[in-house]
Amino acid sequence: MTVLPLVFDAPKRGLPPQHLADLDSAGRRDAVVALGEKAFRADQLSRHYFAGRGLDEATDLSPSAREHLAPLLPTLLTRVRDQQADGGDTTKTLWRAHDGSLIESVLMRYPDRTTVCVSSQAGCGMACPFCATGQAGLTRNLSTAEIVEQVVRSNAAELAAGRRGVTNLVYMGMGEPLANANRVLASVRRFTDPAPEGLGLSQRSLVVSTVGVVPAIRRLQETGLKVTLALSLHAPDDELRNTLVPVNTRWPVKEVLEAAFGYTRSTGRRLSIEYAMIKDVNDQAWRADLLAKRLKGKLVHVNLIPLNPTPGSAWDASDKAVEREFVRRLKAAGISTTVRDTKGQDIAGACGQLAAE
Repeated sequence: MTVLPLVFDAPKRGLPPQHLADLDSAGRRDAVVALGEKAFRADQLSRHYFAGRGLDEATDLSPSAREHLAPLLPTLLTRVRDQQADGGDTTKTLWRAHDGSLIESVLMRYPDRTTVCVSSQAGCGMACPFCATGQAGLTRNLSTAEIVEQVVRSNAAELAAGRRGVTNLVYMGMGEPLANANRVLASVRRFTDPAPEGLGLSQRSLVVSTVGVVPAIRRLQETGLKVTLALSLHAPDDELRNTLVPVNTRWPVKEVLEAAFGYTRSTGRRLSIEYAMIKDVNDQAWRADLLAKRLKGKLVHVNLIPLNPTPGSAWDASDKAVEREFVRRLKAAGISTTVRDTKGQDIAGACGQLAAE
């Protein structure tokens, strides 16, 4: 199978105009001064932005200051529609970017948290055959601010409705996060920096997913960040994973796991192994045993995902009896294992279903 070339940073072509959230604190102060305002205005502007307030609500800024600073808050995403499922606890939002690109994010409410599944790319270039996003192909990488905007807008809507704001984030929407490493890592800083620099979320409440971009995993380790790393493995053997996750032909299972375990040793954070259960494809008992062997003695948790249906796919989720046996074998080997709740399936908002139609 042909492996699509990886893009570790989006080309500048197609990216939106510079936004406040694209800049760190020093960059914001420089930008504000360049627009003719005092540097301290950067903190004021940041505080309003991350609280979800527009310039018209920034009453501590004079009308002339608002006019001067408006270029730092260009419109990045337009909400096209919301779809709800699970009794209103799951909301999938379709956004249109400045260039017409379509992306989706999903907000999920639980009793103890509110999680946003955020997109890092418009489309995806990884070409995993069981994933609707991967089959759509890659349009472009998102800017830092486009990633941040999905969460800021969702958080503001929750607070305006009198609900708890966003507490958790998973980079499991459209795209391969570590193929857009610079902007994803910058967005992690925006989400975890305290006000007025960012949203003030805990690093431990963020999950960055990857199919196994080894150089970027190592780079994430070097940042000193302590987010949870989720590895979309889907097969413990190279023969099958070459088909299910084509990038495996570049970085095979052993190399990917070594990089991921290096991150867990450095951070003390438990690795999450994502494994879509596909009927008669990767759900055999011997693959459960091989997976357990590869993970034995490591700081790891296996998250089994019943395959979610996608248009035109001939594959289906594993039978429940097969799934239970897979779980039994992993647990018998001492591997922490759970089966993921498939929220949003009926609105094509579950794992592997995002296609921005």
